[in-house]
Amino acid sequence: MPLESSLRANPSAGARRSIAAVAGAVLCVAAQVAAAQAPGVPAHDGLHDFDFVIGRWNVHLRKLLHPLTGSTEWVEYEGTSVMTKIWDDRANMEDFKVTSLDKRLHMDAQTLRLYNPETHQWSIYLAYAAKGQLPMPPVVGSFKEGRGEFYDAEDYDGRSIIVRYVWTQPTPTTARLEQSFSPDWGRSWEVNWICDLSPPS
Repeated sequence: MPLESSLRANPSAGARRSIAAVAGAVLCVAAQVAAAQAPGVPAHDGLHDFDFVIGRWNVHLRKLLHPLTGSTEWVEYEGTSVMTKIWDDRANMEDFKVTSLDKRLHMDAQTLRLYNPETHQWSIYLAYAAKGQLPMPPVVGSFKEGRGEFYDAEDYDGRSIIVRYVWTQPTPTTARLEQSFSPDWGRSWEVNWICDLSPPS
């Protein structure tokens, strides 16, 4: 949620070429997954896969301060998330507001999620309302057996990486988003964002 926060930067021309190569690999993996669909079995219609997060939530966030540096310094935040369906259920929006426990840091983010009925996948965009920015690319993916995985390729701190969001529902009344970075084409992942949602008290 920024929930989704992929910490994007402005890539150089060389980095954009590297990102394009990584993006191609990510799309190739997605195509292989789609091709593995059993013959005669209809594709899962994921239109309602995000229904479990619609509503108002309390947020507890743990954020790794310096990803991909070996750092183990985390900052904790608390706040609220409000998620609303739009466009006849084909999309949803989130308003995300959290403050660090020491009151020094604040995040105010908006997320737009769009469903593609042809690919049965969701595209997730993080908007920066304060800066008037909608960074690209989105993370793209789908749910399988209650677990949602979404990927994109980005430039982070001069490095081409793959970004992964994983959505789960640990209990019937809670939800969790984990964001991870991979600097080695998906061979290893470092979690840097753990966001737990619980019902308002």
